[in-house]
Amino acid sequence: MASDPLEINSRITIAGWELTEQFVLAGGPGGQNVNKVSTAVQLYFNLLGSPALNDRVKQNAAKLAGRRMSKDGVLMIEASRFRSQERNREAARERLKELILEAAKPPPPPRKKTKPSKGAIERRLKEKSGRSEVKKMRGKPLGD
Repeated sequence: MASDPLEINSRITIAGWELTEQFVLAGGPGGQNVNKVSTAVQLYFNLLGSPALNDRVKQNAAKLAGRRMSKDGVLMIEASRFRSQERNREAARERLKELILEAAKPPPPPRKKTKPSKGAIERRLKEKSGRSEVKKMRGKPLGD
């Protein structure tokens, strides 16, 4: 199934040759099956060298990947939640898909600068002078 292409959305499809899977022994529940069968999957994807992604998506995905990405730009996703190899393989591919979808989201619109209203400025200054008066009253009384 690693040779099957992974369709992210209508514009992004990762070819099967870009994905590499390696199966390793998984810990946790599963009885004797865990000790005998390599059910956990490690999915490798050369994120920075992929022709399927544009530069913006690559940079965003690299930030989202964090420690899961090597210095060479290869992303490793490990899935060992399920007891079967097939379900773990699907889970790893789904997590890769979610990461790339998150990275492909458009950037947020730029912030519009706003000014406080005249009334807000007046209220702030009035509160400020009121606090100043309170603090002045806390001082030592002036002796005659």
